Amino acid sequence: MIIDMPSTTANGVAKRMVELRVKHGAIALGRVLTLVLVVDDDVEPAIESANHASHEHPCRILVVVRGTARGAARLDAQIRVGGDAGAGEVIVLRTFGPLTAHGESVVLPLLLPDAPVVAWWPGETPAVPAEDPIGGLAQRRITDTAACKRPIAALRDRAETYRPGDTDLAWSRITGWRSLLAAAMDLPPFEDVTAARVVGAPDSPSADLLAAWLAFALRCPVTRTKAAGVDGLVNVALDRRSGPIELDRPGDDVAMLSVPGHDERQVALHKRLDRDCLAEELRRLDPDETYAHVLSDGLTLLRETGRTTRSKAPSRRRTSR
Repeated sequence: MIIDMPSTTANGVAKRMVELRVKHGAIALGRVLTLVLVVDDDVEPAIESANHASHEHPCRILVVVRGTARGAARLDAQIRVGGDAGAGEVIVLRTFGPLTAHGESVVLPLLLPDAPVVAWWPGETPAVPAEDPIGGLAQRRITDTAACKRPIAALRDRAETYRPGDTDLAWSRITGWRSLLAAAMDLPPFEDVTAARVVGAPDSPSADLLAAWLAFALRCPVTRTKAAGVDGLVNVALDRRSGPIELDRPGDDVAMLSVPGHDERQVALHKRLDRDCLAEELRRLDPDETYAHVLSDGLTLLRETGRTTRSKAPSRRRTSR
């Protein structure tokens, strides 16, 4: 069910939600949080990701769409419930005129009472998310540096302006890499890592974050190689006395894991969709201390003890499917 409410108010939307619940029973109350999306255009991909995540985390989804700042203040709303809203309800709030600078005023009357608030910027983000009016309402603030016009510069900004509760989908995208590398380190021979190498696209913040995580966790020199002609993160190697641990992903789904003393094997390592990364971030509402340390210490260690090189796309091994 989709209900359009042109030229309305936030209180009018809230009243209509109550009417729907009383008249149709269309809106259940078992929501665990309010998820606020802030976008400028092309809202449907973000709503689709949020709807998918809502099946794991039933929530009210508020989509603040900033229209043109010219003209009179106006709010156009759309309510989506039932099959059009995943496992929650979706309220799209399109702001115009001076109202575009005051998105928090239309969000406040629609927040679920006594429920956490999570803010997500699928595209460009505020300079300091925690100081943004909508970010200030949230316990958790999710950005995506990979979606910014200058991803690496955006990652540096996140490091300089970090506040507890901040997180980044570029960090969630390397969860599988981190898990596989940590598991490989638990296999014999048990030796210290003397150096590490991370290969990825020049504009991949996930590659930078993985290299910073290795520098922070292993306290060894890390080389971040920026390879042209590749997409995202493609290869990691950890040097040890007996030989390197290497994790190489030639495609989008399967990687080859090589550990000295063990047979080389294929492992599942899918390129993660935004919806899966968002669902992971909604599983915790407390500050991610590891992410905080990687931003504050790991990136600094990477600059001080590591080095950055550039190369062409590495030759890739063929992986059978």
